Amino acid sequence: MAGGQPHVSIQMSDSDTNGIPGRKQSSPDLAGRGGSVLTFHNICYRVKIKTGFLCCRKTADKEVLKDVNGIMRPGLNAILGPTGSGKSSLLDILAARKDPHGLSGDILINGAPQPANFKCTSGYVVQDDVVMGTLTVRENLKFSAALRLPKSVKEQEKNERVNQIIRELGLTKVADSKVGTQFTRGVSGGERKRTNIGMELIMDPAILFLDEPTTGLDASTANAVLLLLKRMTKQGKTIIFSIHQPRYSIFRLFDNLTLLAAGRVLYHGPAQHAIEHFRFIGYECEPYNNPADFFLDIINGDSTAVAMNKTDDINTESIEEHTEYDKTLAEKLAEKYSNSAYYQETKAVLENISLGNKKKSRAVFRQITYANSFLHQLKWVSKRTFKNLVGNPQASIAQICVTAFLGLIVGAIFFGLKEDFSGIQNRVGAMFFLTTNQCFSSISAIELFVVEKKIFTHEYISGYYRTSAYFISKLMADLIPMRTLPSIIFTCIIYFMLGLKPTAEAFFTMMFTLMMVSYTATSMALAIAAGQSVVAVANLLMTIAFVFMIIFSGLLVNLTSVMSWLSWLKYFSIPRYGMTALEINELSGLNFCNSVNNTDLITKENCRQISQGICTGDEYLKSQGIDVSSWGLWQNHLALACMTVIFLTIAYLKLHFMKKFS
Repeated sequence: MAGGQPHVSIQMSDSDTNGIPGRKQSSPDLAGRGGSVLTFHNICYRVKIKTGFLCCRKTADKEVLKDVNGIMRPGLNAILGPTGSGKSSLLDILAARKDPHGLSGDILINGAPQPANFKCTSGYVVQDDVVMGTLTVRENLKFSAALRLPKSVKEQEKNERVNQIIRELGLTKVADSKVGTQFTRGVSGGERKRTNIGMELIMDPAILFLDEPTTGLDASTANAVLLLLKRMTKQGKTIIFSIHQPRYSIFRLFDNLTLLAAGRVLYHGPAQHAIEHFRFIGYECEPYNNPADFFLDIINGDSTAVAMNKTDDINTESIEEHTEYDKTLAEKLAEKYSNSAYYQETKAVLENISLGNKKKSRAVFRQITYANSFLHQLKWVSKRTFKNLVGNPQASIAQICVTAFLGLIVGAIFFGLKEDFSGIQNRVGAMFFLTTNQCFSSISAIELFVVEKKIFTHEYISGYYRTSAYFISKLMADLIPMRTLPSIIFTCIIYFMLGLKPTAEAFFTMMFTLMMVSYTATSMALAIAAGQSVVAVANLLMTIAFVFMIIFSGLLVNLTSVMSWLSWLKYFSIPRYGMTALEINELSGLNFCNSVNNTDLITKENCRQISQGICTGDEYLKSQGIDVSSWGLWQNHLALACMTVIFLTIAYLKLHFMKKFS
């Protein structure tokens, strides 16, 4: 594991501990530090869910959040609640990353409407780390700086900013270590999380959102990450994050706490005053009990939550057994909060802010702005894509090695094709194998978009790059090296082992044909995989499509004998176009009875009779309904090119219109 213990490098000095809970104090007025204050007014969120099966499916509205109000000032603002309480939904709404359908309410920044491109100017650290594992920590940060800082910022200033972030996050020792992938070991979990945070800090955002920042981390590392965030609040940053069940050493760092259950606010105010609020409504936290556990016990109706007033109607219900928290209990706890002094104080501040902002604002905006031009984005995304390809050689090297090995095996099987009446069958069989192999080897392109879907979604929403820049860079990185090179290697090995036409034109025509088949099949794979989340589903769809295409390739069935109402399917077969082009290239002009002379037991006439009247390659092609003219060859290449363009267009449109909001 690269680097040492992640918490060692972010220890705070004694002067930094001012304001950290651990001492008995009231919550400081953090709004006076000059940071951004985010307020949310009457947030309600409904989603449509489908129930039932097939014809019995019904659509119903589910209330995720109801009348949620609050103030997030500079400091650590935690959103706490059990699973399904709506904390992640609230976080995404505040960060302008939630689908606006079914959403109502207002979100203000320093009393003004939320900017249209707020999602691009604020920082957002997703729950699952979305850094490129084949790159180093420094390279990931430089990528973020190159695309999120405007081009007017000089390269030297960007590098200084990257170095500053590395020092502040305690990543100096692992700055030039790879983050790590499933194949290669990299930095620790805490260092990986800090790299994610660093990519968002490049812009120096006033507000930073984090979705479950402690997920997947051990207790010590999670504590170190929260200490880091606490230290960042000293610079006036407003940090808002969701968290499930923190330990006490983490809970005591919180400045502000929002407690949710069933989409309702049970408490919103200073974190260290939450226990007093619940004591006031009849719940006493046991000595040495973790307050976060205590709150969740109350919400879940756990009988271990000690009640002071046994006659209280909430406490009577709280000792009942529940498989999941009771919404009625949540409603009563929310009602108790709405009658508290904390709510009244918050409501008064919010009403005062609302009066100052007469213009109503929408809660979520879809506008995405970019700091740099398309060409600048294409340059950096392509550079990262190629680095990722070189840094993860398992797939590329393995594919080239498999291609070379398979070429040798096929070359040995069909070695030295003869020009007799058996040569037609062997040549056609070889052409069939070459085209089908090109198709099925292209299935690996499915992972091109599926594996990086989370990274693409996050970076696109954050304004790193346009969809077109990402799409073109992936094509350049996959089509050129991963499809072109294997086709060249395959042709060079097989062509001479099989003893095909000894002309340069025929050689390069075959190479070009195999490339076109590979490009078209890859484009089809991208069109199917774009927007998919599961590789297995895309694999299944591709396999089924290729099986039907192979049936209409021209080998398994004579296409001239297929019924008219089914024959149109041949126009959608990629192997058919590739195999037809290869057959025209190889068989035209060949005579398979030239090896028979008058001294043989089999005369040329007998040869024609045995081969059912087919003695030349042109005769075989005509029997298959294939046009043997030069146009007949190139029209197959044109068809493959058109299919490639169509499939790539579909893939791009699916990426562009893919749902990118949670």
